Amino acid sequence: MLLNTIKPAAGAKHAKRRVGRGIGSGLGKTAGRGHKGQKSRAGGFHKVGFEGGQMPLQRRLPKRGFKSLTAGDVAEVRLSELALMPVDEIDLLSLKQAGIVPTQALGAKVILSGKVERALKLRGIAATAGAKAAIEAAGGSFVE
Repeated sequence: MLLNTIKPAAGAKHAKRRVGRGIGSGLGKTAGRGHKGQKSRAGGFHKVGFEGGQMPLQRRLPKRGFKSLTAGDVAEVRLSELALMPVDEIDLLSLKQAGIVPTQALGAKVILSGKVERALKLRGIAATAGAKAAIEAAGGSFVE
Protein backbone atom coordinates (compact mmCIF):
# COMPACT_ATOMS: atom_id res chain seq x y z
CA MET A 1 0.00 0.00 0.00
CA LEU A 2 1.29 3.44 -0.96
CA LEU A 3 0.22 6.72 0.57
CA ASN A 4 -0.56 8.19 -2.84
CA THR A 5 -3.01 5.36 -3.61
CA ILE A 6 -5.16 5.63 -0.46
CA LYS A 7 -8.75 6.66 -1.18
CA PRO A 8 -11.82 7.02 1.02
CA ALA A 9 -14.32 4.14 1.03
CA ALA A 10 -16.94 4.06 -1.68
CA GLY A 11 -19.88 6.29 -0.76
CA ALA A 12 -18.01 8.03 2.06
CA LYS A 13 -17.62 11.27 0.12
CA HIS A 14 -20.46 13.14 -1.53
CA ALA A 15 -20.81 16.44 -3.33
CA LYS A 16 -21.56 19.55 -1.30
CA ARG A 17 -25.16 20.81 -1.52
CA ARG A 18 -25.26 23.76 -3.95
CA VAL A 19 -28.28 25.90 -3.23
CA GLY A 20 -29.76 28.60 -5.44
CA ARG A 21 -28.56 27.03 -8.71
CA GLY A 22 -31.83 26.62 -10.60
CA ILE A 23 -35.01 24.61 -10.29
CA GLY A 24 -33.40 21.42 -11.59
CA SER A 25 -31.30 21.10 -8.45
CA GLY A 26 -34.35 20.97 -6.18
CA LEU A 27 -32.91 23.83 -4.14
CA GLY A 28 -33.36 26.73 -6.55
CA LYS A 29 -35.28 29.99 -6.19
CA THR A 30 -35.64 30.32 -2.40
CA ALA A 31 -32.68 27.96 -1.78
CA GLY A 32 -34.43 25.98 0.94
CA ARG A 33 -35.28 29.06 3.02
CA GLY A 34 -39.04 29.09 2.35
CA HIS A 35 -40.97 32.25 1.60
CA LYS A 36 -40.53 35.58 3.38
CA GLY A 37 -39.93 36.01 7.09
CA GLN A 38 -36.89 36.80 9.19
CA LYS A 39 -35.16 33.48 8.55
CA SER A 40 -35.37 33.88 4.77
CA ARG A 41 -33.38 37.11 4.72
CA ALA A 42 -29.64 37.74 4.75
CA GLY A 43 -28.50 38.49 8.28
CA GLY A 44 -31.98 37.68 9.52
CA PHE A 45 -31.14 35.71 12.64
CA HIS A 46 -31.50 36.70 16.27
CA LYS A 47 -29.34 36.07 19.30
CA VAL A 48 -29.34 32.82 21.25
CA GLY A 49 -32.22 32.69 23.72
CA PHE A 50 -34.33 35.29 21.89
CA GLU A 51 -38.02 34.34 22.05
CA GLY A 52 -39.59 36.88 19.71
CA GLY A 53 -40.00 39.60 22.30
CA GLN A 54 -41.39 37.32 25.00
CA MET A 55 -39.39 37.54 28.22
CA PRO A 56 -36.62 34.95 27.72
CA LEU A 57 -36.38 31.89 29.96
CA GLN A 58 -33.06 32.94 31.47
CA ARG A 59 -34.65 36.22 32.60
CA ARG A 60 -37.92 34.65 33.82
CA LEU A 61 -36.23 32.23 36.20
CA PRO A 62 -35.15 33.46 39.64
CA LYS A 63 -31.44 34.08 40.10
CA ARG A 64 -30.26 32.18 43.15
CA GLY A 65 -26.75 31.23 42.16
CA PHE A 66 -25.28 27.93 43.23
CA LYS A 67 -25.88 28.12 46.99
CA SER A 68 -27.70 25.00 48.07
CA LEU A 69 -30.41 25.50 50.67
CA THR A 70 -29.73 22.06 52.14
CA ALA A 71 -25.94 22.30 52.25
CA GLY A 72 -24.55 22.17 55.74
CA ASP A 73 -27.52 20.35 57.24
CA VAL A 74 -25.49 17.16 57.69
CA ALA A 75 -22.21 17.67 59.53
CA GLU A 76 -19.12 15.51 59.01
CA VAL A 77 -17.55 13.87 62.05
CA ARG A 78 -14.11 12.23 61.99
CA LEU A 79 -13.34 8.95 63.75
CA SER A 80 -10.59 10.73 65.67
CA GLU A 81 -13.19 13.17 67.06
CA LEU A 82 -15.38 10.26 68.19
CA ALA A 83 -12.40 8.72 69.99
CA LEU A 84 -12.07 11.91 72.09
CA MET A 85 -15.71 11.76 73.26
CA PRO A 86 -15.99 10.90 76.98
CA VAL A 87 -19.17 8.78 76.54
CA ASP A 88 -19.60 5.44 74.77
CA GLU A 89 -23.16 6.05 73.54
CA ILE A 90 -23.13 8.87 71.00
CA ASP A 91 -26.08 10.65 69.39
CA LEU A 92 -26.57 14.00 67.62
CA LEU A 93 -27.31 15.85 70.86
CA SER A 94 -24.10 14.66 72.54
CA LEU A 95 -22.09 15.70 69.45
CA LYS A 96 -23.66 19.18 69.62
CA GLN A 97 -22.93 19.50 73.34
CA ALA A 98 -19.31 18.47 72.78
CA GLY A 99 -19.01 21.17 70.08
CA ILE A 100 -18.06 18.70 67.35
CA VAL A 101 -21.02 19.56 65.11
CA PRO A 102 -22.77 22.95 64.78
CA THR A 103 -25.98 23.47 66.75
CA GLN A 104 -28.02 24.03 63.55
CA ALA A 105 -26.98 20.64 62.06
CA LEU A 106 -29.91 18.31 61.34
CA GLY A 107 -27.76 15.20 61.08
CA ALA A 108 -24.22 13.87 61.27
CA LYS A 109 -22.15 11.45 59.22
CA VAL A 110 -18.98 9.74 60.40
CA ILE A 111 -16.10 9.67 57.91
CA LEU A 112 -13.01 7.45 57.96
CA SER A 113 -10.31 9.81 59.27
CA GLY A 114 -8.31 8.67 62.25
CA LYS A 115 -8.69 5.62 64.49
CA VAL A 116 -11.06 4.42 67.16
CA GLU A 117 -9.95 1.74 69.66
CA ARG A 118 -12.97 1.42 71.96
CA ALA A 119 -16.49 0.14 71.35
CA LEU A 120 -18.86 2.98 70.56
CA LYS A 121 -22.64 2.82 70.23
CA LEU A 122 -23.86 5.35 67.65
CA ARG A 123 -27.55 6.25 67.75
CA GLY A 124 -29.15 7.91 64.68
CA ILE A 125 -25.84 8.83 63.07
CA ALA A 126 -24.88 7.83 59.53
CA ALA A 127 -21.42 6.64 58.52
CA THR A 128 -19.45 5.95 55.37
CA ALA A 129 -18.70 2.33 54.51
CA GLY A 130 -15.08 2.60 55.69
CA ALA A 131 -16.01 4.34 58.94
CA LYS A 132 -18.74 1.78 59.65
CA ALA A 133 -16.28 -1.08 59.14
CA ALA A 134 -13.73 0.58 61.46
CA ILE A 135 -16.29 1.17 64.24
CA GLU A 136 -17.64 -2.39 64.02
CA ALA A 137 -14.08 -3.79 63.98
CA ALA A 138 -13.46 -2.00 67.30
CA GLY A 139 -16.60 -3.65 68.74
CA GLY A 140 -18.96 -0.73 68.16
CA SER A 141 -22.49 -0.78 66.81
CA PHE A 142 -25.09 1.37 65.08
CA VAL A 143 -28.67 1.89 66.29
CA GLU A 144 -31.23 3.50 64.02
